[in-house]
Amino acid sequence: MNRRELLKRSAALGLAAGIPSLVACKLLGGTGAIQASSATDKTKLISNPLTPPAQGSIPVAFPISKGAVIIDFCGPWEVFSAVEIHGRKDPAFHLYTVAETKKPILASGGMEIVPGYTFQTAPAPKVIVIPAQSGAKEPMLEWIRASTKSTDVTMSVCTGAYVLAKTGLLSGKSATTFHRAYEDFAVEFPDIHLKRGARFVEDGNLASSGGLTSGMDLAFRVVERYFGREVAEETAYNIEYQGRGWTNPDSNLVYTKPPRFTADKSLCPVCGMDSDPTITSVYKGKTYFFCERNHKEAFDKDPARFLSAAQGQ
Repeated sequence: MNRRELLKRSAALGLAAGIPSLVACKLLGGTGAIQASSATDKTKLISNPLTPPAQGSIPVAFPISKGAVIIDFCGPWEVFSAVEIHGRKDPAFHLYTVAETKKPILASGGMEIVPGYTFQTAPAPKVIVIPAQSGAKEPMLEWIRASTKSTDVTMSVCTGAYVLAKTGLLSGKSATTFHRAYEDFAVEFPDIHLKRGARFVEDGNLASSGGLTSGMDLAFRVVERYFGREVAEETAYNIEYQGRGWTNPDSNLVYTKPPRFTADKSLCPVCGMDSDPTITSVYKGKTYFFCERNHKEAFDKDPARFLSAAQGQ
């Protein structure tokens, strides 16, 4: 039994009698903007609204490779798949995975994924969701570059921002990423304006979210841009998602200044994680400890620049 059938049966049994009535979004006549109807502000306009097709589904592609982080793409997948537009015949979104080949991919935690399409056979997407992953190669980057010419939103989740950044599309633009990757990202991509403490960042048809669960909030934000606040609220209610990060891009401010070096231990200056006391470098008389050797190597190439990035300069 799928979710829609479960909800319908629950309603038929009267179990949904106490659920507040929620109505579909309404377009404001002649403005092209979508009206939000939250209890606290029923006149607020949704910023950067997107226009859904009059009929048919919005194609959403999830490019994946080895190590694709499950929550990064399954979280947004669940959000998009749960959207129901009352009176609309077709599902709001058509979701599919795409990869270099259709061979099974070993994702995070050992989950095996069989891609639905290759980059040569995939339908043209209007939304692209790029999760953190370790196997992204040039064919994926080229597909993202080409497809983004006609997308409404190309979004990254967590360190999927590295994949998007490597396409060159983010050059000169704003983005965010997983909070433990701030310093490394700032050093590797100095031409990108990194926004620390952002739940998500939008810049044109590009968007990026913070780590892991932040991707769900960015997905809710995309739903809101297409169909309005009420539809996004109803979707969140139906899947029992109580987070409100999708309504406030600045809701990750707690991660603006992560702890660096504490009295009882030293943290890796590249990612802020617990360090290995056997992996060290000395710079200007101070010893720095690293969680892994590749972070030490990155630091050693330009310590001053790394420490400047760590301070948000």
